[in-house]
Amino acid sequence: MKVGARDHMISEIDKLDTHLASPDLTVDGIAVNVHSLPEGVSSIVDAAEHGDNFSVCTLNLDHVEKLRHHPAFLSAYRRARFVTADGFPIVALSRLLGTPIDRTTGADLVEPVCREAGKKRLAVFLLGSNDSTLEAASQRLRDRYEGLDVVGCIAPGRNFEAYSGEADIAIDRIRRSGAKICFVALGAPRQELFAARCLDELTGTGMLCIGAALDFIAGTQTRAPALSQKYGLEWAWRMLQNPRRLAPRYARCLGTVPQLVARTLPQIFGARMRKAA
Repeated sequence: MKVGARDHMISEIDKLDTHLASPDLTVDGIAVNVHSLPEGVSSIVDAAEHGDNFSVCTLNLDHVEKLRHHPAFLSAYRRARFVTADGFPIVALSRLLGTPIDRTTGADLVEPVCREAGKKRLAVFLLGSNDSTLEAASQRLRDRYEGLDVVGCIAPGRNFEAYSGEADIAIDRIRRSGAKICFVALGAPRQELFAARCLDELTGTGMLCIGAALDFIAGTQTRAPALSQKYGLEWAWRMLQNPRRLAPRYARCLGTVPQLVARTLPQIFGARMRKAA
C-alpha cells in the first residue's frame, strides 16, 4: 500500500473512531458530520486530492423543511459525503447532544477551499449565477489565491433542472475540464439534485453546494455583517434586505423549529444517558 493511501486510510479510521465516541447529530437520517470549517476544508481537499467523487451539502432550516416534503432532495442529501451545519438551530441542537458543531456555510467554504486548491494544484469549476458574476468571482479568486486554476464557468438558464439537456451539456463540460472541485451555486434544491446526479456521471470531481457564495465574492450581493453571522442572525439581515421574497420562507423555517426539536430530543436524551452511565 502506498504511503499516501495508508495515511488517508488511517485518517478516515481516526475520524470514524471519533464519530463513534461522539455520535453526530442526525436530522431525518442525515448526519451532520462536519464539525468545523477547518475540518470541512481539510476533508474536502483531502477527498479531492485522492480523486474521489463526493458532494457537500450545508444544512439549514430551509433545507430541513424541504427534506420533509421533497423525496428527491432527501435522497440527494443522503448521498452527500459531507454535511455541515448552516443554521444556528442546528448548531444549538448539536451542543445539546454533546457533539458541538460550528456553523459552516457554503460561503464560508469557498475561499479557504480555493486557497488550498491553489496550493495543491486542484482545478476548480464554477457553475451557477450569471456570466458577469462568474467572470468577476473567478477573477477575484485567481487574484487572491496563487496557483488557483479555474478551468471553466457555466451560468445555466433560469429553468435549469438536474435532469435536462442543459444539465447533460454542463456535466460534459465539467468532465472535459478536468476539474477536481466544482462549486455549484444554483440554490436549493436544484444544486443538491444536480450534485447527486454528478456522483453517478463524473469521475474524480467533488461537488460543493454553496448557494449565493459566488455573488458575495463577486460583490453583486452583500453578505450579512460578521456580527450577525456570529450570533446566528444572518437570516434576519437577509430578510430585511428582501422582505417580500424572504419573509414567507423564514416564517416557514421558524415553523419547523418545534418539530425539529421534538424529533431530535430522543437523540439528545440517549446521548446524555450514555454519557451518564
